[in-house]
Amino acid sequence: MTGSMKGLVKALALGLAAACSLAAVSGASAEDLSLKGKRIGVSAIGTDHYWDLMAFKGIQDRVKELGGEVIALDAGRKDQQQIAQLQTLIAQKPDAIIEQLGNLEVLNPWLQKIRDAGIPLFTVDTATPHAINNTTSNNYNIGAEIALQMVADMGGKGNVLVFNGFYSVPVCKIRYDQLKYVLTSFPDVKIVEPELRDVIPNTVQSAYSNVTDMLTKSPEKGSIGAVWACWDVPQIGATQAVEAAGRNEVKTYGIDGSPEVVKMVMDPKSSAGAVAAQQPYEIGKTSVDNVAKYLAGQKVPPFTFVPAVLINKENAAEKGKPFLDAAEKAGVK
Repeated sequence: MTGSMKGLVKALALGLAAACSLAAVSGASAEDLSLKGKRIGVSAIGTDHYWDLMAFKGIQDRVKELGGEVIALDAGRKDQQQIAQLQTLIAQKPDAIIEQLGNLEVLNPWLQKIRDAGIPLFTVDTATPHAINNTTSNNYNIGAEIALQMVADMGGKGNVLVFNGFYSVPVCKIRYDQLKYVLTSFPDVKIVEPELRDVIPNTVQSAYSNVTDMLTKSPEKGSIGAVWACWDVPQIGATQAVEAAGRNEVKTYGIDGSPEVVKMVMDPKSSAGAVAAQQPYEIGKTSVDNVAKYLAGQKVPPFTFVPAVLINKENAAEKGKPFLDAAEKAGVK
């Protein structure tokens, strides 16, 4: 890693530390919050992914902790099902609605309808003008941070396979745009065209097949330096494909911090280079705290960032374990 690259990574790490401090301050009065007598509707696009499941669980647990009633609906990765759920929630007139992830192009008209119905709208990982507050990670920061880690590991040059299948999902758009922004400073790092498309379901299998195909088309060692994805489930398939092909010079990068990926990064022999690990359970809980504050007449900011941690080969032994412990505590391994 060159001195300039180390400086960039360090600067982002300092920014992340500052975000952690702000989050700690904002949560100082959480023990005084209450949702007694309140009904909170929740709509999640799906819970088949570790991040989604943990955030969804965090929301429900926190509503119950604060004495509220939760109406929790899982759309099973179906856009139209989530729209139907939002219609149902609007008809039930809860005291607030929390919407978690989804396709913004599809959701926005219905998020507007929630506000039009006079129901306070809060979101998790969905940046929309219709929400009073969006609770999320600082995706601008982690998008740039994982990109800089990748560039540093590549020595500032080489070709990258990029999964870009969910640009309409706000967090993926931010992370991808940050990747492209970082690469403007490193012209010797090139994205291989056409970009790869991640899919749901069968994400791991599809990523494995796509990366295997690209490695077969570029058999020379060094012809591909890295694989990037805006979330870490494609990273699992990509890592498996790289290792099966005996191309361990290719490193993989993603965002979320699923236990399987954290374990890969912690393994010195694995091709998983790094993952930006989020705290989805805390994100879900923090969103509920914002609802409680708002319903109590307090002001809440338009967005709340919950800290994330970059786990790489150098710090994995120290940084990875807390995330695995949190997953085990929640019953996810």
